[in-house]
Amino acid sequence: MNYDIVIRGGTIVDGSGDKPYQGDLAIADGMIVAISRSGEPPLDSTGAQEVDASGEIVSPGFVDIHTHLDAQIGWDPDMTPVSWHGVTTALIGNCGMTFAPCRPEHRELMAGMMETVEDIPKEAILSGLAWDWEQYGEYLDSIERLGTAINVAGLVGHAAVRYYVMGDRSFAEEATDAEQQQMAEIVGSAIDSGAFGFSTNRYAPHKAPDGRSIPGTFASVEELKTIAAVVGSKKGLMQAVGADFEVLQAVADTAHNRVLFSFGTGPEEGAGTRSAQALDALCEGRDITAISHVRGSGYMFGLQSGLPARGEAWRELSQLDLDGRLNAINDAGFAARLVDDARNPNATQLPMDRVFFLGSGATPDYTSETSLAEQAKVAGEHWAETFIRLSKETAGRALFNFRMFSASLNEQANLFSSEHVYPGLGDAGAHVSQIMDAGWSSFMLSYWHRDRGFYSLSQVIQKMTSGPARVVGLHDRGLLKTGMRADVNVFDINEVAELQPELVKDFPGGAPRYIQKARGFKATIVNGQLSLRDGELTGTRAGKVLRYRA
Repeated sequence: MNYDIVIRGGTIVDGSGDKPYQGDLAIADGMIVAISRSGEPPLDSTGAQEVDASGEIVSPGFVDIHTHLDAQIGWDPDMTPVSWHGVTTALIGNCGMTFAPCRPEHRELMAGMMETVEDIPKEAILSGLAWDWEQYGEYLDSIERLGTAINVAGLVGHAAVRYYVMGDRSFAEEATDAEQQQMAEIVGSAIDSGAFGFSTNRYAPHKAPDGRSIPGTFASVEELKTIAAVVGSKKGLMQAVGADFEVLQAVADTAHNRVLFSFGTGPEEGAGTRSAQALDALCEGRDITAISHVRGSGYMFGLQSGLPARGEAWRELSQLDLDGRLNAINDAGFAARLVDDARNPNATQLPMDRVFFLGSGATPDYTSETSLAEQAKVAGEHWAETFIRLSKETAGRALFNFRMFSASLNEQANLFSSEHVYPGLGDAGAHVSQIMDAGWSSFMLSYWHRDRGFYSLSQVIQKMTSGPARVVGLHDRGLLKTGMRADVNVFDINEVAELQPELVKDFPGGAPRYIQKARGFKATIVNGQLSLRDGELTGTRAGKVLRYRA
């Protein structure tokens, strides 16, 4: 048989949780067609392309089940940064926020809500997308025409559906029985046209441009159950953010629904264990899965991006580009003004005892237990002096991470002891100038497996491949088995890591975002084609818009 690609001599971790084994893997026509284990007869033909995986791990492509790449696809079909980190399939449409269904006259509002909720610039959304759809299936058709570097699976969002049916009443009023039924019919039609399910958002701080909580935030449980009945009948996924356990239970019990929701735990001792126990009780007898951060997240800042304090001097600094900011902080008089401003008790709302320097090495330090406040105390400085000094020492590249969520890795480990939790929640495509968690998969490999040993190699791969694939409803990906789609990673487990984040201005209109590359990935194969080689994208865009079929 003629093979398109043969991966030879690697340690195959097939995604099932079974023990790794040495072997070769052959790909043809986008499928895995042969696997030869060490000691078995070798593959009977060479490939048009050969990948030497000696000393490397061969795994399924990673499945990222919490992204907001819905808009970015329009101007970045490579879908960076996740495509640098071994992700071969991304789930979009999370948290109730989608661009379809959408009437033409509501496009600006939908774009505005995505901006205020997910920090994706409105003008980039309006200018970067084709907006040649009204219904959800037409949206999938539109992004399918773009071509993408990785696969895309989508959910249809509550905010869009509710506004489509109820208009301005959707923000705060109860839906009538007829309106609830109309929403359910639209969601059912979206699933029939390819959506993998439905997402809802009950987090009140997620606001529309006018300050009102987005449509669906206060929807009745009966409304959610009406929609869940249709989703469950089609064996789709219900995804939620901000929903309490009572709501999740009601949704899950409506039609034996598969449910995915965002979950976290506090930093205090024992919080992770208590959260895991509560989750296990909720999930008993139900198909409910939680997703949580792999490390502390909340707000990342530095001289190249956002600034940590207010005041006249800080305002002047904010108006300069990076070179101008560097020149300013190197002026002793101006630096003194910055420090004086920062001494004002109201200068910042950031708790500096929960802010951590990411270091000056090639890879960021996400595990340090020495906060910026502690660094300043040891140095006999005000925190602003330490910020300025580290910024000068790194030519302005120093970044600082406020751990608002998942602040304790030990408590995250206790939470992860529950089999119902999948680490992830990278939020790729959202909050693009505020956080950079899209490299979560590399951190899973480098920290949770290699450095800490919390997950075995088989466990950590299963948590990023077949496990999330099952939750989404992907039946032909997530495993290295003959007859499965050929989404494959080849990487050096001793080298894989995130590189330092950096701010770039490559969104439409020059809008800024953080990016983050990875090291250690030798190859990523998407649908049988090499998408990444030695850490760099090949320019091949073999991703597909995946359409759900129960």
